[in-house]
Amino acid sequence: MPSSRSDAGGRFGGLRAQDRVTPDVVPRRDAGEIEWILFEQRGVLTTAQARELLTPSKVRHLLATGRWRRLSRGVLLASGSEVTEDQANWMAVLAAGPGAVLAGLAAARCGGLRGRFRRAVTDVLIPAGRRAVELPRTGPIDLPVVRVHRTTLLPEQDVQAGRPRRTSMARSVVDAAAWALEDDEARSLVAAACQQRRVLPEEVTEVALRLPRFRRRSLVLETARLAGGGATALSEIDLVKLCARHGLPTPDLQERRKDAAGRNRYLDAYWRRFQLHVEVDGAHHMDERHWAADMLRQNEVWLQGDRVLRFPAWLLRSDPARVVTQLRAALGAAGWTE
Repeated sequence: MPSSRSDAGGRFGGLRAQDRVTPDVVPRRDAGEIEWILFEQRGVLTTAQARELLTPSKVRHLLATGRWRRLSRGVLLASGSEVTEDQANWMAVLAAGPGAVLAGLAAARCGGLRGRFRRAVTDVLIPAGRRAVELPRTGPIDLPVVRVHRTTLLPEQDVQAGRPRRTSMARSVVDAAAWALEDDEARSLVAAACQQRRVLPEEVTEVALRLPRFRRRSLVLETARLAGGGATALSEIDLVKLCARHGLPTPDLQERRKDAAGRNRYLDAYWRRFQLHVEVDGAHHMDERHWAADMLRQNEVWLQGDRVLRFPAWLLRSDPARVVTQLRAALGAAGWTE
């Protein structure tokens, strides 16, 4: 990190740090050390860092004038604006103290996981030997609640270099599933991470097997196994489990087909032997554009000689008996015998 501690023209080479907090812009080569820290830490720093690089009176002045704000005990934001997600992550790690790493859903999102997953808290892992830091449970509306977990199982392979340091994608997904509010959310997290190619199912399995005691261990292992077989959405997982529960043959998932234009398309579920294709439609399929595209794709499947069944995703849970009845009838008409 470049450093400029000269007092010539001011302590930081004439730059007014409080006027130059632009975390998204790489500082000039002759910038002061505080500007590099603010750049690397997205504008967030500890009180100790601030007092080392400025003076206690200068820090008090910046806070009193509203140029800076206090995020939590010992953590400051070099801006008076609302806190971004990146800054909230830095706040959580710095507030938790030495050895802390971003974990769970927050770490998975840093690794690129997409989706509308609830993020009521920001999770942080610290070494078990360290006393957990007491963090406030409430605060400004733009700040998340920070939840600190202690662990004895955090090998180097589970920690990923980054700013801030965070758990690896596989460990993040496993922990996020364990800490999710509901089983469905946990399944969706694992399935989405695999579907988006952010992690391999076998990587999730390896971490889950290495951590013998955690909530939803069997659920994570089962979801990773199904994702390895092609089930990359909660609805597809529900369909496979429904078939297994009622003694129906297991379909192939995400069967690749080329459409009339030569583009790759993927079938949700396909029984190749019986030429039966099943589509499980989520809510987005009700959109007019998706609906028209789905109808045209269904026509192409019919033109190739396959039977097609379509079910709304909610029906697999609200009325599974009706789904099973139609699946059994279609498979039977194609020659399957129980």
